[in-house]
Amino acid sequence: MSGRRAPAIARGSTLTEFAFVLPLLAMILFGVIDFGRALYSYHFVSDAAREASRWASVRGSQCSVGLPGCPAGPLDIQNYVTSIVPPGIDASPASLAVASAWIAPPENPASCKGFTNNPGCAVQVVVTYNFKFLLPFLPNSTYQIHSTSEMIISR
Repeated sequence: MSGRRAPAIARGSTLTEFAFVLPLLAMILFGVIDFGRALYSYHFVSDAAREASRWASVRGSQCSVGLPGCPAGPLDIQNYVTSIVPPGIDASPASLAVASAWIAPPENPASCKGFTNNPGCAVQVVVTYNFKFLLPFLPNSTYQIHSTSEMIISR
């Protein structure tokens, strides 16, 4: 029984089956890696918007002079976001965009007229990232990921 051999016809079938299955397994493996990169990028965009709005909310018109970027403006917020970019994220202006706006709270819209950076007003930060998949078989390999965060200015 231990010396049984496969018939001569079936000898190359394992190699043929492996040749058919290997591209499928490689696509699945690289797909999982690429979607992991997409999730990593989404997490960065979400966290960057939240951190930037928090950073701007403590740098309003009445913040202490010792804080860097005080009071915060749109360029300061954009520079802050690009300073916290982790490895693996393209920080070029073509891939990463930061937009900020100071808005009045809905309960008292007249309180921020002309003084949008005052305590009690809100700062809104929108971070947009153009993520590029590495998989060649996707029809559109660039997808836009964006996140918005809004916080009330505290000082």
